[in-house]
Parts: sequence; C-alpha cells; structure tokens
Amino acid sequence: MIHRLLTLLACLALTFTPMNADEHAIAAYIDAHNDEGLALLERVVNINSGTHNPAGVQEVGRIFRAELDGIGFKTTWIPQDQVARGGHLVAEHPGPGPRILLIGHLDTVFEPDSPFQKFERIDAKTARGPGIIDMKGGDVIIVQALKALHATGALRRMNIAVVMNGDEEDPGAPTGVARKALVDAARGAEYAIGFEDGDGDPAHAVVARRGTAEWRLTVTGVTGHSSQIFNPEFGPGAIFEAARILDLFRQKLAGQPHLTFNPGAIVGGTTAELNAAEARGTAFGKTNVISGRVIVTGDVRGLTMEQFRSAEETMRAAAATAAPPIRAEIEFEQGYPPLAPAEGNSALLARYDQVSRDLGLGPVTAVSPDKAGAADVAFIASEVKSIIDAAGLKGHDDHSPAETADLTTLPVQTKRASVLLYRLSESGK
Repeated sequence: MIHRLLTLLACLALTFTPMNADEHAIAAYIDAHNDEGLALLERVVNINSGTHNPAGVQEVGRIFRAELDGIGFKTTWIPQDQVARGGHLVAEHPGPGPRILLIGHLDTVFEPDSPFQKFERIDAKTARGPGIIDMKGGDVIIVQALKALHATGALRRMNIAVVMNGDEEDPGAPTGVARKALVDAARGAEYAIGFEDGDGDPAHAVVARRGTAEWRLTVTGVTGHSSQIFNPEFGPGAIFEAARILDLFRQKLAGQPHLTFNPGAIVGGTTAELNAAEARGTAFGKTNVISGRVIVTGDVRGLTMEQFRSAEETMRAAAATAAPPIRAEIEFEQGYPPLAPAEGNSALLARYDQVSRDLGLGPVTAVSPDKAGAADVAFIASEVKSIIDAAGLKGHDDHSPAETADLTTLPVQTKRASVLLYRLSESGK
C-alpha cells in the first residue's frame, strides 16, 4: 500500500510544478479583471467587422490598438488597400527574452447585411454574437493576458509581437501581399501562438492544420442531337465525361489519411458559365441536345505540401484521360498552406499542458488535424519552429448565427496564455 502511494506521488510530481509568486499574481490579476475582459468582448462584438467592411475592421483595430498602446507596445496599422482589405494591426514590445508571436484576426464572416449583428447575453456563463469566438474572444484573451503580465511587471522583460489580421476569413489576393506583415513579424520568433477557438473544447489545442487549395475542372465536348451520343463523332458529351472524371478522383484519392477533396459547385449543358467570385453560375441545355460544356469547382485539403502535390498529380492525370472529341482541363490555386506536424509544435503544447495542470485547469491535448480548419498560423510554419493554435475563447457554432461563447473559458484561456508567456520568457533569459 505504501509502495503504491509513493508511486502515485512520484507520478504527480512529474505532472505538477509549483507556481511561483509572479505566476500567482498573474492569475490573481486575471480573475480580478475578468469583468473588464467581458466588457471589452461585448464592445468589439457589437461592431460589425465583416471582412469586406473595411471601416468596421479598422474600428475594431483601433480599439485593440489603444489597449496595446496603453501597456507600452509600439503599434502600427498596415493598410491593405492593394488587396482590397481593411488592414492589419501589428504591435511590438522589444525585450531581452525570446521573441514570441501572438496571432489574432479582426474580421468575421458576418458582413453588414447579415441579420446577426449584436452581442447577446444568454445567461451568466454564455453569450452569443458574431465573431464572439472566431475570433474576437481570442483577441481579448491576447490583450488581457498581456495586461496581466504588464501589471505584475513581467512584461518589461518580454519580447512580444502581436499581429491581428483584418482578412483571415477571406484573405486578399495575392496572399503573399496579404500575409507579408504576418511573415515579417514571424522572422526571428522562437514561438508562435494562435488564438483561434479550435474545436471549442478547452481541453484541446492545435499543433497541425490542413491547408487548402481550390481547383476548377472544365470539360468541353461537341454538341449535337442526343440520338448521336456515344458515337465517335460526339463521344459521351461533357456531362457524362465530367461525371466520369469526378468519379475517377474518388476512386484514386478517397480514404487517404487527412486528405479531402470536394466538388462544391457544378454547371453544365449546351453552354455553361461559372463566376467563381460570386460562387454562382448559369447553364442552358435541352434534353435532346448533347451537353457541350461543364465547369466544376472545389477544394482540396491536406496536411503536408507533399500530400497536395500528390493529389494534384493524380487529379491532373485523371483529367488527361479524356479522349477526343472531349477535352478536359484542370487548374489549381493554393489557398492556405498546411501547418504540418512538427516536433517543436508538440514540445510547445507540452509546455502549455504543463502550465494548465499547474494552474489546476486540467490537461490539454492535441486535437486531430482533421477537426482543425485552415488558419493564419500556417503561413509562418517555415519561419517559426514551435507553434500552437486554438488558445482562444471556446464555444460552438462559429460561422453561423448560433455562434456562442462559453464565457467561463475566458479566464481559463487567459491564465494559460499568460503563464505560458511568462515561462517561455523566463526560460530564455
């Protein structure tokens, strides 16, 4: 019995580190000022900052900029007129510690014409609102965590950069321009933390994300009377051929771990047009006429660039099997790069998990990358070797009018972030 007790105590010692006076002071500050964080959250949620509402994005940026100015950051607004977006907020706090990058975004998917516009308190623990978890809640956690570090004197020793992009939900093109400020801020950083909401579970964080690419398949055939379909002069028509190629994609690619590919829209007929920008199309055709044109658009999601390259090669080969008189062409456009699994990411999660346990907030484990969508952290994977995401406010139903926050996770996530920042900075001295 005594041996079992000693073994248990030894295991506990491996998973618990006593917090020092600074860490206790940081946690106490967060509890004492949680109402201020809630008030800031309500304020910013009540400002529409849809990606295509530059004035709203800029107004939310001004609010967070003032908060960061107030604790000694040097802030800069980076206009994004050249990619038709509202702009980005960048804040710098130089110090002797290792450089740490904190990532948020100011925009939401809800534009000014959306009926979903305001913060609504449901009860003491929950609230609903546009962007409340994706990701204005995460931005508030960044601010509150840094305020706690400032109030306790720890911030003065820290080297922190903050980037809050204004177009995460619909990045400006080209992304090389739209993400230049983020990549520039990442240079020299040892760690990066993203404050998205992840899968909504406070026991989870993200160490790997799948990237995205878009594809467009165009199949062109020869029109004629339907009685002549399948004859050598006409072939099977564009619609049958497009269906065959799509099914070939499924046969060749379905079931690969972490890979998905989805035809999201298709138009076809005697004539067909698809406007990608508006995500709508038109087609004309008759039952007695062989189809002459089909356009299909979709996406591919993968965990590594090698997986993307392999999928693209397979899809191009499938399109190339079209035989005259049918022609098929496929084009690809890279969207978000993947955040591939990395040892540094797992090591940073281990430290985040240790902080959470030491705070008495329970373990934090990695969520499956299949449950993590694309996000801005992926753009800096080549610059920063230790990255985690989903350190933001938790809840459910983001990107929908039911987007709801679990307000009890605001102090939880803020404490985890602030004590992690403290320890990362102290260990780098």
